[in-house]
Amino acid sequence: MPEYPPFAVTADLVVFTIRDGELCVLVICRGEEPFAGSWALPGGFVRPGENLDEAAERELIEETSLGGAVAHLEQLGSYGGPDRDPRMRVVTVAYLALVPELPVPVAGGDASDASWRPVRELKPDSLAFDHARILADGLDRARAKLEYSPLAAAFCQPEFTVADLRRVYEIVWDTELDPRNFHRKVTSVPGFLEPTGGTTAGERGRPALLFRRGEATLLHPAMLRPVR
Repeated sequence: MPEYPPFAVTADLVVFTIRDGELCVLVICRGEEPFAGSWALPGGFVRPGENLDEAAERELIEETSLGGAVAHLEQLGSYGGPDRDPRMRVVTVAYLALVPELPVPVAGGDASDASWRPVRELKPDSLAFDHARILADGLDRARAKLEYSPLAAAFCQPEFTVADLRRVYEIVWDTELDPRNFHRKVTSVPGFLEPTGGTTAGERGRPALLFRRGEATLLHPAMLRPVR
């Protein structure tokens, strides 16, 4: 039998939410070496008998207590640089997760702290391992998918207004959108939004119609491209 060097697989998560008008990412402060005291994306080693999705969900619950709140979870990519982890050869499978606005997470497992941090404030050299690259890839994926999928609704509460949805696009894309143009586009896409029949309280101005995410899974590629 040939001998192989030690090799491990991990699952890491890029978890985005919107808090106080900012696109934020979930980070944990590592409580153990390597990179003890540094910020990192939540994640950890895949256990024997556990598939990748199960490992990602378990790590999210163990390190942050937020597992059940995730509205969207998908594989982002794999990262296997030979020197990405000083302990041994480690390949990680990264996941992209989106959640509506939530309270401050509670650290657990081998994390000494957990926090929502604005993406724009995180310096690449402030994250452990190669997590800055994984975060950048997650941001690119989220921004791209907003153009052709109803992913933005994952940041919203179950019922939302068109203005709520537009604000998600503006925050994630970091650009200002024309309200009338945006309203026309999203309400004209079949199956994209479904009226609930309800309205906002109308305490300021006229009541706004409430919608929920429709059954459409794909949009025309240029349908929601940023328009200032």
